[in-house]
Amino acid sequence: MLSNVLRRANVIKNATPILSSVRGKAAYEGDGKTTVKVINQDYELGLMIDSYATYGFKLNNGLTVLGPMAIFPKSVLSWQVSGTANITPESLRLFKLLEPKLDLVIIGVDCNERAAIDSTFRAARAAQINVEILPTEHACSTFNFLNAEGRSVCAALLPPLAIRNMTEDDMLATKMHYKDVFNAANY
Repeated sequence: MLSNVLRRANVIKNATPILSSVRGKAAYEGDGKTTVKVINQDYELGLMIDSYATYGFKLNNGLTVLGPMAIFPKSVLSWQVSGTANITPESLRLFKLLEPKLDLVIIGVDCNERAAIDSTFRAARAAQINVEILPTEHACSTFNFLNAEGRSVCAALLPPLAIRNMTEDDMLATKMHYKDVFNAANY
């Protein structure tokens, strides 16, 4: 198997790569190698959101926050808003008062109702803050990414009303995808 990988690598790259066997798989160790860093495990970058559920959020420091929260790079607060329809200029006033001024407030909403999202956007404009309004699951990853970049950002997050359950079709599609990705014939 390793000799097939070496032969394919030579054909593709027209070079002699340096390969090593790591847990039974070949890994490229030359110049320009790809590396992966899990930002949630780098505590120097600040707080990150590891997961979310209908009851709240789990942070990278092990803390579980029940209900809506306002998360900043180094602190987290309970955010007393019961749903997207209840986001008002008054509930967003905190984000305008902070110093240094925030570049962006990411609002994670718990629904896809256009009227509630439009109302949230109008409330943010009335509070004079820059916002990005996203579903909670996307807002969490956006906050993590911008926070890791060192941006002056915070997120006001509502737990989702429901978590989409994986069906058998979803699991089969995932298995087929990874089978194709790691199939040697694709190299």
